[in-house]
Amino acid sequence: MSDLLEKLKNKVLVADGAMGTLLYSYGLDTCHEAYNLTHPEQILAIHEAYIKAGADIIQTNTYGAQRHRLTEYGYDNDIVTINQKAVDLARQAAGDKVFVLGTIGASRGRKRCPLDLEQILEETKEQVQALLSTEKLDGLLFETYYDSEELLAVLDMVRPLTNLPILTNIALHEPGITENGRPLVELMSQLVMKGADIVGLNCHFGPYHMIQSLKQVPLFAQSYLAVYPNASLLAIDAETQQYQFSSNASYFGKSAELLVAEGVRVIGGCCGTTPEHIHEVKKAVKNLKPIARKLITPTVTEEDLIKRVRQEETLVDKVKKEVTIITELDPPKTLDIAKFQEAIQALDKKDIGAITLADNSLANTRICNLSIASYLKDSIQTPLLLHLTGRDHNLIGLQSRLMGLDLLGFHNILAITGDPSTIGDFPGATSVYDVNSFKLLTLIKQLNQGQSYSGASLRQQTDFTVAAAYNPNVKNIDRTTRLIEKKIAAGADYFITQPIFDASKFEQLAKVIQPYDTPFFVGIMPITSYNNAVFLHNEVPGIQLSESFLAQLEDLKDDPIACQAFAMKSTKDLIDQALKYFKGIYLITPFMRYDLTCQLIDYIKEKQLR
Repeated sequence: MSDLLEKLKNKVLVADGAMGTLLYSYGLDTCHEAYNLTHPEQILAIHEAYIKAGADIIQTNTYGAQRHRLTEYGYDNDIVTINQKAVDLARQAAGDKVFVLGTIGASRGRKRCPLDLEQILEETKEQVQALLSTEKLDGLLFETYYDSEELLAVLDMVRPLTNLPILTNIALHEPGITENGRPLVELMSQLVMKGADIVGLNCHFGPYHMIQSLKQVPLFAQSYLAVYPNASLLAIDAETQQYQFSSNASYFGKSAELLVAEGVRVIGGCCGTTPEHIHEVKKAVKNLKPIARKLITPTVTEEDLIKRVRQEETLVDKVKKEVTIITELDPPKTLDIAKFQEAIQALDKKDIGAITLADNSLANTRICNLSIASYLKDSIQTPLLLHLTGRDHNLIGLQSRLMGLDLLGFHNILAITGDPSTIGDFPGATSVYDVNSFKLLTLIKQLNQGQSYSGASLRQQTDFTVAAAYNPNVKNIDRTTRLIEKKIAAGADYFITQPIFDASKFEQLAKVIQPYDTPFFVGIMPITSYNNAVFLHNEVPGIQLSESFLAQLEDLKDDPIACQAFAMKSTKDLIDQALKYFKGIYLITPFMRYDLTCQLIDYIKEKQLR
C-alpha cells in the first residue's frame, strides 16, 4: 500500500460518506459501533458501496467507540473488540487499493459531555491504542471537534503515539469562526504546528459554508486540507415531520470542484451523504490536480478587532482633547434610498467622528438601521453609531441584535428607551420595554464582559462603546445629576443630548457635569422653516424654542430664503456658545437636509482654524 501523504502530493483523493445515514436507512438506529459485532455484514456492505462509488479513503465505524458512549448501551467491556473488529471490516473491504483511517469522534459537542478534559484524554487514548493495535491502518481521523481545547489536547496526546498520518476535522457553528471564538485559520495553523498532517472541516455545514470558511485558509507547507461536508442543512419533511437532508448529489459533486479550488485534497461526506454523493465527487475531481498557489480572503482577526476597538474608543478619547463632530441621519421611511445615499456620501467626505443612525425615531417606521448600516459599511469610511431602543426589541431580540452588531463590526451604540409607539405612525403597535435605557446599558456592558444576560458565557467578549441620551431641556437642570450618575454607573461611556435651542443651557449644563469625566456631545439641529420650528416647539418631546426666536421666524415666514438665513445664523450662534464649554458637537440633520449639516460642519472646522 503506497503512503497516504505521498499520494496527496499530486492527487486529490476522495473519501467515503456517512455511515450513520445508511445504517438509519437500514433501520439500525441504536449503537452504530456495536454493529461491528452484531451486523458486520451491513458494515462491510457500506464500506464496499463507498469504494464502488469511487472512494480512495474509507474510515472505520468507530466514531463513538469510546467508553462513556459504549457504556450507555452496555458495551463498555467490548471497547477493544469493537474497535479492532471495525478495522478488520474496513481493511477487508479496502484490500490494498484503498486507504483506511481509524476514526475517533469528539466528546465535547452539541450535547453536554459528563467528562472533564483529563477523562476525555484517557478514553481517547484507550480507543486510539485499540485501533493502532491492529497494525492495519493508514492513518487516524479525529472528527467533529467543535471545542478547540479538546482537539489541541487530543493531538498533543496522540501525536507521540504513532507515526501514521493524523487528520483533524473541526466542526463549526459559524462559518470561519470556531466555537471558542477563534478564526478558523488560527486554529488550523496551530494544529499544523502541533503535527496534524491533514487539517479540515466536517459536519454541521453543507458545502457552501465550508467553501466560504476555507477562503481565509492558506495552503500549509507541511499539511494538506480536507473537507467532509454534510449533504445540506437539515430540513423538516412537511408530511412526516422527520429531519432530513437534501437529495443533492449532483450539487455536491459540483461543489467538490470549488473545494479543490480552495486547496482541498481530501473530499468526503458527513451527515446525509451517500455513495451517490461520493460517486459525483469522484466524477468531478477525476481530472483535477491539486492547486499549488492560492489567494486568500482574510477575515477579521483578533488584531483587527483590537484596532477597531481602539478606533471606537478614540471617539471618547478624542472629544476630551479636541472638537469632535458626530451627525445624526434618519434612515429612510421608504425603499427609495437614493437621497439617503447621497446624504451619507456627502457627510462621509467631511471627515467627522461618526454618523449616527436612529432606531425608528419618534416611533415612526423606517428601514432597519442595522440593515442599512450593513448595506453602507463597505462604501464609506466614517464610523457608524447605531441607536438601539428597548421599545422595539424584547430581551431575546436585544441580545440577538447586539451580538449581530458586534459580529458585523458595529461597536458604537446609543442605548435609549425609545419613544412610545402611540406617538408614531403605527399607534396600535405594542411597545415592548423589557428593558429601559438603564438596563440596556447594563446589558451591553455585561456582553462586553463575555456574559449573556442569562449569565451564560458568550465565549467571547463584545467590544461596544456605548452612549446614553440626556435631555437638558428641563426646568431645573441641576436636578439631573442623579440621572447622569445612574447612567454612568450603568455603563455610559459618554452622553448625547437632545437638541438645545437656548444658548444659556450650555453654561448651565457645563456646571452640572463639571464633576464628571464622562464626555458630552451637545445636540444642535438647524431649523428649516417657521412651520418646522412651530412643530418642534409644540409637538416633539424634549425640544423647546424661545418665544423671541419663534416670533422673529414668524415675521420672516413668507420669505423662505430670509427665514432660512436667519435660522442658520441662529444655529451658528448656538454653536459659538456651545464651543465655549464643549468639545463634542452632535449635529442633527432635519428632513434629510444634509446640505445644512455640511454647512455647519464647515463652519465648525473653519472656526477651529481661526
